[in-house]
Amino acid sequence: MLYYLNSFYLYSFFGFLLELTVKTFLFRGMNSGILYGPWLPVYGFGAISVIFIMRFVFNRFKIPRWLKIICIFLMVCFFLSLIEYVGGILIEKVFHQTFWDYRDMKFSLGKYVSLEMALVWGICSLLIIYVIKPLFDPFIKKIPVFVSILISIIFFLDLVFTFFVH
Repeated sequence: MLYYLNSFYLYSFFGFLLELTVKTFLFRGMNSGILYGPWLPVYGFGAISVIFIMRFVFNRFKIPRWLKIICIFLMVCFFLSLIEYVGGILIEKVFHQTFWDYRDMKFSLGKYVSLEMALVWGICSLLIIYVIKPLFDPFIKKIPVFVSILISIIFFLDLVFTFFVH
């Protein structure tokens, strides 16, 4: 369980760094999240979802690797787009803000989902599964419990501050 919690924090932090980079170099007016800390939970939820999909769906069946990659790609494109859709709606309803809007994209499916971004999420997920996760798993598994607890307390305080002070 601690592995998943630490993975959530790490990938949420990576999402923060990714969006900070994109915001700095490409989209200066972009809003990068609802929390004050250096994390974007939607990326953490997305990465954990990808890890669960791999572990509990695809690692249980013997299928050719090429077919596994295609199936993972398609399933993740759908599932992460669903997370993005739900996250966009929740942010809009709770905070009365729109953090992203894909209506200008050629293949948008409303404000929060587009085929272009679904393909980006699929490619990023394959990178997580086959490149990033194997590199960072040894590090994630060595994080001391007290560090996980400390990060959890800070994250919880950030949530409380965001929801009740924002």
